[in-house]
Amino acid sequence: MTLRFELLHTDGAARAGRLHTAHGSVETPVFMAVGTQATVKGLTPPQLLEAGVQVVLGNTYHLALRPGDEVIAEQGGLHRFMGWPRPILTDSGGYQVFSLATNRQLDDRGVVFRSHIDGSLFDLTPERAVRIQENLGSDIAMCLDECPPGDAPDPQREAVRRTVLWAERCKVAHQRADQALFGIVQGGTDLALRAECARALAALDFAGYALGGFSVGETMEQMLAALEPAAALLPADKPRYLMGVGRPQDILHAIARGIDMFDCVLPTRNGRNAQAFTFAGPLRLRNACHKRDPQPLESGCQCYTCRTYSRAYLHHLFLADEMLGPTLLSLHNVAFYSRLVAEARAAIAQGRFAPFCAVHLARWEGKL
Repeated sequence: MTLRFELLHTDGAARAGRLHTAHGSVETPVFMAVGTQATVKGLTPPQLLEAGVQVVLGNTYHLALRPGDEVIAEQGGLHRFMGWPRPILTDSGGYQVFSLATNRQLDDRGVVFRSHIDGSLFDLTPERAVRIQENLGSDIAMCLDECPPGDAPDPQREAVRRTVLWAERCKVAHQRADQALFGIVQGGTDLALRAECARALAALDFAGYALGGFSVGETMEQMLAALEPAAALLPADKPRYLMGVGRPQDILHAIARGIDMFDCVLPTRNGRNAQAFTFAGPLRLRNACHKRDPQPLESGCQCYTCRTYSRAYLHHLFLADEMLGPTLLSLHNVAFYSRLVAEARAAIAQGRFAPFCAVHLARWEGKL
């Protein structure tokens, strides 16, 4: 079964829809939990399901290095390997072209990394990126792309050219019928380049489209100025994925501009560092004000953490350096993000997304 997208409701540019995949349907807008190495750090699949997670991400570069995509294929694929029954999206390794720029060599053929694990060379071409993701067995695979640092015109122009070239090769290489392949639009904040890239990728008729190259150093104002026209360039009948952007206010701004899918490490990374997200603003559980506080993290939140534990207990766990603290805050944060997009979906369906968005953005101003 290939991916199918239904656009169910619109409210201005905001969209609510449904993605049908081989491992179940996904309501959009959706926030996807990042499971880089076949695990969402500190959380089990049953915990993720209870928290409302619909999709988990895996990382092609990291999983190909360890344990190896062929090992995962032998174990029955990534779903069985990590015990996750619902949809999985795998990135292509393109972000590592950006984040590991000091440890790689790049040309039109592909990219050669020096492994961060043992220093060995790891050769990643568009064809190999597709083969690895087919071995992993994800529901959604991403084309290999180039995400250049900065916003200088010449590197951006070259990245768009190479991204389109690699997308064409990924399209030819991709054979797995039960896996959807998404193209990735690059171009920085240059709308002409974004349009050029989007037109070329739309002509290749991918199952969905991502906007890459955001949240890599530009200001929020620059990102938002480019986001709405960039999203409008993408086919309306295909899902739109904004890669790696994940502050709650950024998600609402992006939904308002027509984005359907999000991922970010913030819920678990911040949870491990004693920060909880709430609709009233962030809580920092190491602060002394929580030492005797009997309240849950967030009144009305039905996650296991809020149903069971007080801020005082969570404060104690972090001061005592107990590993349960990061787990409980990560669990709450993932549930918060799931609830945020669920409430956004309901607001879109009811035609009240603009006031819903305005209320929460005003509440978070200067706090998140």
